[in-house]
Amino acid sequence: MFDLIGDIHGYGERLIALLVKLGYRERNGVYAHPGRQVIFLGDLVDRGPAQLETLRIVRSMVDTGNALIVMGNHELNAIGLATEDSAHPGEYLRPRSPKNLHQQEAFMREVPLGSALHGEIIDWFKTLPLFLETPELRAIHACWHPAHLATLAPYLHADNTLKPSAWSEVFRQGSAPFDAVEVLLKGPEMELPAGIVYHDKDGIARTTTRIRWWDETALTFRDAGLVPPALREQLPMDLLPAAELVRYDNRRPLFFGHYWMRGTPVLLSQRIACLDYSIGHGRPSGKLCAYRWNGEVDLLASHFVWVDGVGSTR
Repeated sequence: MFDLIGDIHGYGERLIALLVKLGYRERNGVYAHPGRQVIFLGDLVDRGPAQLETLRIVRSMVDTGNALIVMGNHELNAIGLATEDSAHPGEYLRPRSPKNLHQQEAFMREVPLGSALHGEIIDWFKTLPLFLETPELRAIHACWHPAHLATLAPYLHADNTLKPSAWSEVFRQGSAPFDAVEVLLKGPEMELPAGIVYHDKDGIARTTTRIRWWDETALTFRDAGLVPPALREQLPMDLLPAAELVRYDNRRPLFFGHYWMRGTPVLLSQRIACLDYSIGHGRPSGKLCAYRWNGEVDLLASHFVWVDGVGSTR
């Protein structure tokens, strides 16, 4: 049986509190449970005060078989910032712009860019699979998109990790692998109507927005857009283009993170759960959230387990 854990973002102390609440105990430096495994849903790093502690806990669990893991977009971003672009000497697959460097400031404060330790962690990030699929469940960081999964198939090893030859394509904007990984690890986006701009959680002005791809009732721009509430009325009631719609087949439960949900954890549908409840905000309202999966096909809201952002548990 599995305990699936959403985005941690360097909040190592909260991770320990959640593991203990789930019944995991540390022995010889590794958190383990006598009858369960964790599945981490990515975004281990950035934002929080305990980057290295988070990585130590997660890596030790993965290395000893006490956990599985999928890659998050923050691990992908770190890989791009650290990997030279062979087609453009002196440049990197992800440009080292002020914005991109700022996004990983907390991680690089503990693990300086270019250090031996940073290189070793990046090498480990490159071994993380993009998704997990078993006969009973599926896990991915942001979006289960069959067409994009099919696009990436030639670029993946059997364990769903990217082949070394794929990295340049994955970061080459406009390529099919780039578009596929963007959707799988960051979610599908749509252009906002002309003149509509909002600022995201990092203060960056956006003219596109992620969409509620999992919501089969969200058929219009207004219903589907994940924008601040104050902007929702500015979105048109026009139907989304058919290409924007992603429909999950519901053949098995699906778990993902990434979307900065708020409030009390709830199911998105009978077989879909998001486990990112905004621990990365660093606020009391944020939660580090898990789902305790016991083999059920139809998910149960009572199986959510979480710890709050400032120390109390629920």
